[in-house]
Amino acid sequence: MNRQQMKNRIVRYGKLRPCKTAFIDAHTPGSNQKENFTIIGGGVSESADQHVHITETPGFNIGAAGQPPNCRNSLHSHRTAEVFFVLKGRWRFFWGRWGTAGEVTLTEGDIINIPTGIFRGFENIGSDYGMIMAILGGDDAGGGVIWAPQVIEDAANHGLILAETGRLYDTKKGESLPDETRPMPLLSAQELSAFPELTTRDVVPNHVARYWDLMSLSDTQPVKVIGDTGLLVDRPGFEVDFLTRGSIPEELYSTKQHEILMPMRGHWKLQWSDGETVLNPGDTAAIPPNMRHAISPAMTGETSLYRVRNTSDPAGPTWKKQ
Repeated sequence: MNRQQMKNRIVRYGKLRPCKTAFIDAHTPGSNQKENFTIIGGGVSESADQHVHITETPGFNIGAAGQPPNCRNSLHSHRTAEVFFVLKGRWRFFWGRWGTAGEVTLTEGDIINIPTGIFRGFENIGSDYGMIMAILGGDDAGGGVIWAPQVIEDAANHGLILAETGRLYDTKKGESLPDETRPMPLLSAQELSAFPELTTRDVVPNHVARYWDLMSLSDTQPVKVIGDTGLLVDRPGFEVDFLTRGSIPEELYSTKQHEILMPMRGHWKLQWSDGETVLNPGDTAAIPPNMRHAISPAMTGETSLYRVRNTSDPAGPTWKKQ
């Protein structure tokens, strides 16, 4: 693979293109300043304006959300995995029908694998613009977002209508639902009863890993964060590893899997047979199967990186060991 071909498989943080109208709450006060980024795959964006940096999906999607302080993402659910790690800032994740069943605060480098089938939201509670990186299970990212009924109702009051097709229409721009297209129906009371109200004891010990613990555990080898033998046990169709200085030797290797490299801290030298480059925090590199490559810290100082690989497991509900 030549340098230009590899360049096309790297999305630089500084060149991410945001969409401010990606979701139904884009006009709702408190949520109307968020930015959505689709890095690999189209994710679950509901807007035709969303730019997708790399369209080829490896069995999952990679995205990001950027928000100023006190901006939140409204309550919603997913049919497949939704994983976040905090790139910048301080974030509160909350869940439950009304967002009151439980919450946890994550800081830079922390990671959460939110259980499928629960309503969840998140808010930047830091003092500056924050960014969280996302991994969504499945090539189609689970087929779209399931919104809490009040979110759809609030959005309609501010001019946004979600069609049953998953497409968003902005009445403030003169848009309206096409003929024979119905609005997204609200979940019934019976349907809502199927969404569990998990406690913090259910979620935090089993679905959250802390950055400095991962830094310690990865001193001599990568630590498996998400996987059937990971710290966070799951089989969502991908595995997540955490690397730091000393985790792997500076030797070329290859794998039959797609491999996505997402630096968290420091600068990482990526080498392959026809070239090399440096990856920086917030960059995303998509390494194709069977490509020989090496990854190593490019400078002294704190270095860390999340590595995501596809597996043969189907994307779907959160897996529990029997």
